[in-house]
Amino acid sequence: MPVDTLVGMSDLVISLPDEGLLEALGGVPGARFEAWELDGPAPRSKLDIVVPPYWGSARRLARLEDVDVRLVQWQSIGYNGVAQHLPEGMPFANAASVHEASTAELAVALALDSQRGLPEFQRDAAAHRWNLRTFPSLADRRVLLVGYGGVSKAIEARLAGFEVTIERLARTAREDRNASGAAVPVHSLDGLRTRLAEADIVMLAVPLTDETEGLIGAEELAAMPDGALLVNVARGPVVDTSALLAELRAGRLRAALDVTDPEPLPEDHPLWDCPNALITPHAGGDSTAMLPRMTALIRRQIAHLQAGETPENLVLGSWA
Repeated sequence: MPVDTLVGMSDLVISLPDEGLLEALGGVPGARFEAWELDGPAPRSKLDIVVPPYWGSARRLARLEDVDVRLVQWQSIGYNGVAQHLPEGMPFANAASVHEASTAELAVALALDSQRGLPEFQRDAAAHRWNLRTFPSLADRRVLLVGYGGVSKAIEARLAGFEVTIERLARTAREDRNASGAAVPVHSLDGLRTRLAEADIVMLAVPLTDETEGLIGAEELAAMPDGALLVNVARGPVVDTSALLAELRAGRLRAALDVTDPEPLPEDHPLWDCPNALITPHAGGDSTAMLPRMTALIRRQIAHLQAGETPENLVLGSWA
């Protein structure tokens, strides 16, 4: 049911996909909100901002074809597959600033759990078995961050107290600034295999593109040292699942995966049965931090449009 916070001919009209966002936003001066999950005809022929549902909404973007939309505000950082369905030229912003902290938290948790053997201790506990064993520390490990955007910078910030050595890779070599503002070297992906061979823990946080699909294949996995840990909080197809499965079954490598290919992972998929794999269901950004941060981003986008400014995070389309 449409809910108006203020009524006026000059108000911006924003469509929201769920009551949670509607309630969190409350009243915004100069803005009105319409409920629309992109599951049927648009509530209006003109919408200033469209916020699609968080999950499974890329195909629904085709419903915007005959709607006058000033900005599509996505709720994820990643937007692979969007260009296939988004009307050509329509301005589209991703949700940078919303998910980095939560995704980084999970990445560090996956690494720490895997290093210190928590999954195995939990299996022992379920069997009422006291079985003291020694597992590798996180301290003193060599960590390779593959991709150096907002998520990797957030991971690096959270690893600061763990006494690790960090290397950074991205599409192009450069000097960048980490989350604390310090200058840090970022190496090119051209040196991926060499850097993989020197890493105890590899954390993937790259967008899924033609360049990164299959980035970690059989040869890259073979370059990793025995016992190394692969943490994937990027997208499933960044890793060749068959090649990873072969390494896991051989017991040579370990993996902690928040994303998989295929996804959702079918219940009969052999990855589930690998004791050296820790799997979470693409939960990286889905924490209690999401709603307030998404709400804050939408409020900022409304303010930008009201002020005649360019919106944040534009990644597709054009802005006049």
